[in-house]
Amino acid sequence: MKAPRTRVQRRPVHGVFLLDKPIGLSSNDALQKVKWLLRAEKAGHTGTLDPLATGVLPLCFGAATKFSQLQLDAPKTYEALVHLGATTTTGDAEGEVMQIWEVDALALTPEKLAAVAAQFTGAISQVPPMYSALKRDGKALYEYARAGITLEREPRAVTILHLALSRVEEEQAFTALKMTVRCSKGTYVRTLAEDIGQALGYGAHLRSLRRIETGGIDLSRCVSLQTLEALPDDQRLQTVLPADTLLAEHTRVTLDGDNAGRFLSGLRRRGEWADADAVAVYGEEPPALLGVAHIRARELIPDRLLSPVEIQQILEGTPRPQASGILETS
Repeated sequence: MKAPRTRVQRRPVHGVFLLDKPIGLSSNDALQKVKWLLRAEKAGHTGTLDPLATGVLPLCFGAATKFSQLQLDAPKTYEALVHLGATTTTGDAEGEVMQIWEVDALALTPEKLAAVAAQFTGAISQVPPMYSALKRDGKALYEYARAGITLEREPRAVTILHLALSRVEEEQAFTALKMTVRCSKGTYVRTLAEDIGQALGYGAHLRSLRRIETGGIDLSRCVSLQTLEALPDDQRLQTVLPADTLLAEHTRVTLDGDNAGRFLSGLRRRGEWADADAVAVYGEEPPALLGVAHIRARELIPDRLLSPVEIQQILEGTPRPQASGILETS
């Protein structure tokens, strides 16, 4: 006879957990694992990382899920290892090798690599890979690819804000390039690796990928799953950062009690404010995040608001991070 399953008692958690995602987990699997460890009621992530990718993955809980789109839209920075001289079916190390080239490593001079990097910097066009989560007729492209079906895909405009290429000098079984890229949302780094290989005269695929920054949040602030798992339950909430961690680049506006109440009702407020696209709005007493807004012609216009219940729960107990050793990175 099987023992009855223990039901996890959920609790309201409001804030952001900055995960250093390990290799092998999908973004959703990582989210569900952290949600279970925190016993959180509501959660969402801020854009996916492939299972083979590691690095910065902000996870939003409770009220913070209202601001997850901000990170989804933010530029991101990656470090990648590119295998030069071989293409694969998936564009990364998970796929089967399709074609092999003999690479003249000595020809990969810093000058040549810099010239190719310049070629792919700025506004570029990419054809999304078949092994991607893009939907066609309700099915992800990778589902078609696994069935041996290749569909036409429209090129997409993306922006490469910074791109640096260098040869990896350590002993490798293949010719390798280190690629550091800061790019707009929607960029496929493995497609970029393939296109760079083609520009150099060889095939290429992505060997490894690590996101080192997104929207101003870097790896130094992230926590590993191992660290979170090792903490006692009553200390795990201390790893959750306030929801306004995602609003660091926003203009800050503080409202008095009457105006704060009206703003939370969805009403515009007037004041001597300059126009701003992104505003984090706080109440004066008690001091609390109310939501985000924008300012036009001295009007503060609500965009996303926290509920009174969420604000009360935050004031009553979502812990702030403490200066201790529990936020060590992996």
